[in-house]
Amino acid sequence: MVEKAGSWLITSGLQILLILVLMVVGLKVATLLAAKLVRFITQSREDDIEMKKRADTLSSIIRYGLHVFIFIMASMMILKELGVEIGPIMATAGIAGLAIGFGAQKLVEDVISGFFILLEDQIRVGDVVQIADKGGLVERITLRMVILRDLSGNVHYVRNGLVGVVTNMTKEYSFYLFDVGVAYRENVDEVIEILKEVDEGMRQDPEFQKDILDPIEILGLDKFDTSAVIVKARTKTKPIRQWAVGREFNRRLKKIFDERNIEIPFPHVTLYMGRDKGGGSAPLRVLKEKEGA
Repeated sequence: MVEKAGSWLITSGLQILLILVLMVVGLKVATLLAAKLVRFITQSREDDIEMKKRADTLSSIIRYGLHVFIFIMASMMILKELGVEIGPIMATAGIAGLAIGFGAQKLVEDVISGFFILLEDQIRVGDVVQIADKGGLVERITLRMVILRDLSGNVHYVRNGLVGVVTNMTKEYSFYLFDVGVAYRENVDEVIEILKEVDEGMRQDPEFQKDILDPIEILGLDKFDTSAVIVKARTKTKPIRQWAVGREFNRRLKKIFDERNIEIPFPHVTLYMGRDKGGGSAPLRVLKEKEGA
């Protein structure tokens, strides 16, 4: 018995150990190959954010697929060394897989949907998207789900099968839309010139000039609102930079409006005391307090 155990350890035992070592090495090599892929794709376009996001997404999928393949192959080789017949297991696995497939239709749907999402390059790691009533930054994509993190830090796990309409807010470039409301008495042409002035100043600012791709696009007087006229404009920025540019633009615009006495309207309330059948109204008593009281 001891001799058989010793013989097994020398033969099959060493082979199993070798298989495990090769499996660990293979997993590390797969990780390095995935990272190498990212560097190879982006080496000529290191400043292209969109290319880097796509490379990161493909890298994670390739790494995951290689890990699964290596693990399955190593498991089959170890079973063979243990004296387990692989043929019947594979046949049983095929039948079981078919049965599971009928019962796991949602999983199959998720995998197929995930494949087409990646094939059509709809979503990439680093994009800000809106899918299945959830929005946020894409942190990870697999063949089964998309993982989002919203502005509050909440993480959303969205099955690929639930992805119907995809709204990608950071694909290649982004726009920030301005709805600038000013009082009716203001000169709209003057407001438009101020918008262009603020945009010019930001495009000259080293902190923002690389983020803004084109001069501001003035769409014109959009509508007459309740207490304001709305001038609509938009600025084109690099992906995911539209919110930072928009907030700074609004800050500078408010400052110039204050300096030049451009009125930004605020809600007004008109009190109506009503009239009775005789045409009279209830008295409205106003109490004025003395200063310093």
